[in-house]
This record gives sequence, C-alpha cells and structure tokens, in this order.
Amino acid sequence: MKQYLKRYAQNFDYPLFFTVLLLSLFGLVMIYSASMMVAIRKEYATDHYYHKQVINLIVAFLGFLVAAFFPYKHYANKKVMLLLTAVLVVLFTWVKVAGNDEAGIGAKSWIHVPGLGNFQPSEYAKLFIILYFAAAFYRKAQKHTFEKLQPTEIFYPIFLWILVVAGVAFETDLGASIILCGIAVCVVAASGIPFKTFWKFFGVLGAFGGVIFCILMLFKGDMLTDNRMGRIKSFINPFEYENGSGHQVVNSYYAIGGGGLEGRGLGQSIQKLGYLPEPQTDFIMAIIMEELGIWGVLIVLGGLGFIIYKGFSIALRTKDPLARMIAAGIASWIGFQSFINLGGVTGLIPLTGVTLPFISYGGTSIIILSLAMGILINVSMFEKVERKKSQS
Repeated sequence: MKQYLKRYAQNFDYPLFFTVLLLSLFGLVMIYSASMMVAIRKEYATDHYYHKQVINLIVAFLGFLVAAFFPYKHYANKKVMLLLTAVLVVLFTWVKVAGNDEAGIGAKSWIHVPGLGNFQPSEYAKLFIILYFAAAFYRKAQKHTFEKLQPTEIFYPIFLWILVVAGVAFETDLGASIILCGIAVCVVAASGIPFKTFWKFFGVLGAFGGVIFCILMLFKGDMLTDNRMGRIKSFINPFEYENGSGHQVVNSYYAIGGGGLEGRGLGQSIQKLGYLPEPQTDFIMAIIMEELGIWGVLIVLGGLGFIIYKGFSIALRTKDPLARMIAAGIASWIGFQSFINLGGVTGLIPLTGVTLPFISYGGTSIIILSLAMGILINVSMFEKVERKKSQS
C-alpha cells in the first residue's frame, strides 16, 4: 500500500487536478454573486446557495479521492459493473415512482434522498454509460472480435443504453438524453472498432433510435410540453417571445451585451436582480460575462478546454483500450455538456436545461463530475506508469 501511494504521488496529474479545483472554486464565487437576489426572493439568507454548494464541494472532494485511488481496471470486473447497474436500476425506479420537478420546468428528473437532499439520476447515468460501454467493448477488444462484430453480439449494453436514454427522455430531460447519445458514440469510436463497422453499426442504431423517438412522441405526447415548444419557437426569434418563452434568452443577451469586454465588476450584475430566473444554474455563464467580461470567459473556456484536451490526450497516449474509452468518454461528456449549456446561453441552439460543468450550482452535477475526474486522474496515473515502464 505504501509503495502504491508513493507511485501514485509521483505520477499524480497535478495540472488536471488544480484546473478542476480552480474551476470549482471560481464557480463557487460566481454562485455566491449570482444567487444573492434569488435567495432573498425565496426568503433565504443571501449566502444560502453558497453554503449549500460548499457542502456539495466537500462531498464531491471525498468522492473524488475515492475514485482517484480506485484502480480503473476494476470497472471491467463483472461484479463491479453489476453493482453499478443495480444502483442505476434503483435510481431510475425511484425517480419513476417518486420523482419531483425541482426546477419547475416540467421535468420530473429529481428524487429526494433523506439526509442528502435532491439527486438527479440522469447525472449518474452519464458516468454509468461511459463505464458500462467501456467495459463491454473492452472484452471485445481482448477477444479481437471487432472485425466481424455484429450488433447482436453486444445486445445487452446497447439494449441497456436504449432503456437509459428512453428513461431519461420520459422524464423529459432532453438535454441529458442528447449527452447520453453523444457519449455512447465517442466511447465506441475510441474502442478501436474499424471505421466501416463503426458507421454500419451506428447507422442501424440511428435508424432504430429514430423509430423509438417517433414512438415516444406518439405515446408520450407530453415530451413536447408547452414550455419546450416555447423554447424551440424562442430559439428562432427570442425577442418575439420576450415576455414568455424567450425571456431567459433575451435577458441572457442583455447580460452578455451589458458586460462588454471588461464587465461591470464582480457582484455588479443587473440581470441577476430578478430579470434572469435562477441565474446560479443554467445561465451562470451570462452572469460571468456581465460581471467579468472577456476575463471570465477566458477562465471558464480555458479551464474546460484544458480538461477536455487532457482527457483526449490521455486517450490518445494510452495503449489500454479500457483506459482509452474511459478517458475519451469523460472528455466528450465535458465537451458536449459545455457546448449545450453555452449554446443555449448564447442562443446558438435551443435551451435544454443542462448545467455548466464545475461552474453551475448543483449538488448532483458537481459530485458526479468529481467522481469522473477522479477516475480520469487514476487513468492518467496508470498511463504514466506504463509509459515509464516502456521507456526504461
């Protein structure tokens, strides 16, 4: 154990760790700034959300430590994967039976865990899909059966993935559904599967997914709620719906434009004073742009960009298929979620209601992301060890 800890300290990915830490602390500061008026309006103390996020970060750090010291190769173990699958089933059953709409947007995506507060199972599902797909395709890589791979040979992981995506979609959490699809594609692409087989495989799966989507739309008509239809309309012309569904996007524009290049100054946002609903969550980037200008943008985009770069860099360097798929999956997750959030805030894409990684307020998000970062750092450590062995 002592030797393992020594080797771990020598090969620990400090740049990645400190980037995640600085982003999380920067997010904590911005949550305090963005949430004060929301807290007052709800008759809380002005630092209510700040203190809750401090607790979230403490729990997240403990989770990070566990994940960082747990060897990633164990995720390919069938017993470990069975345990993770059991947790997923319990969470999704729970949210189906007793889910609540914490955000008030028509998405019953949260469950109340006694002593821990609200928890969002779809966040756990993102990490689960990465680990489950990586483990499933790792076994195929070990058997060298990619050349003749048929969809029926990996029926169980694909079937489970479809169930997870459909389950999240039924909760009307469309943003998470899109991310789950993107993650799956990237993990499989990193598995070493031949290009021709990859496109053939996902062509069939894409057609099947289209059929499933049509069925969902037919029998689950409330997926396109008035709120979500309004988001699509306001995406096309938000100012036409400024007093309704376009309210958030328009006020996000005002925040971004009002900040200019230098920003109004930390704590000086106008749009957080009741104009932009829940500015500490999905629209926190608009407040950052308004208060800190281009410097806030550079901090966030620079930090997130570095994490994504490190993830893909680790994936490209390692010779272990399992490590490659896990690293690529986590990096793509951060990339997809960041793009969807920032795209919604700036009006590039319709709003889907996803948080900005490490920055937005939210316990489930920061805890699951911290677990993912711990796993990525563990992968990075073992990759460094193997690289040093090959060079000696």
